[in-house]
Amino acid sequence: MRREVLTWSDVDKLIDYLVPQIQGRYDSMLIITRGGIVPGGMLAEALNITYILTASVRFPADFPGLQTPGQEKFAIPEFIQFPADSLLAGRRILVVDDVWTKGRNSVTVANRIDAAGGTPDTCVLHYKPASSLYPGYTPTYYAAVSDAYIIYPWELDRGPEVLGMWN
Repeated sequence: MRREVLTWSDVDKLIDYLVPQIQGRYDSMLIITRGGIVPGGMLAEALNITYILTASVRFPADFPGLQTPGQEKFAIPEFIQFPADSLLAGRRILVVDDVWTKGRNSVTVANRIDAAGGTPDTCVLHYKPASSLYPGYTPTYYAAVSDAYIIYPWELDRGPEVLGMWN
């Protein structure tokens, strides 16, 4: 798989591309950990959103030894941390992550916000339509389309290569 290593300048340009796309005012932002923390912070500053929430979602089927073919479409998410429904109900919420690869994190979080009575819109730096599990469904806002494995500047020197996970 092709890899694309981004600089902080590249990320600034992606944020600058996203900001004018974002329509209207949001009551709050929900950042999906860990990938959404940095772009979420940058967008919160640029959009002057001060009410920031976080969600941590894990799909156990993604871990080695637990995978079976086709299972990724039916994996049950584990919510490690998620805001109370009372913090979501009646609010327009911008859901931020770094990348939409399969789309499961963004869609799962948006669906849970919707079920709590909130109105979610999703936002990512990179959208990968070829690997998405949701054909015809895209993030509300995205800065770039890619098929590469994206390495963000905050991941350098701490990624899989350094940990010996890639050969």
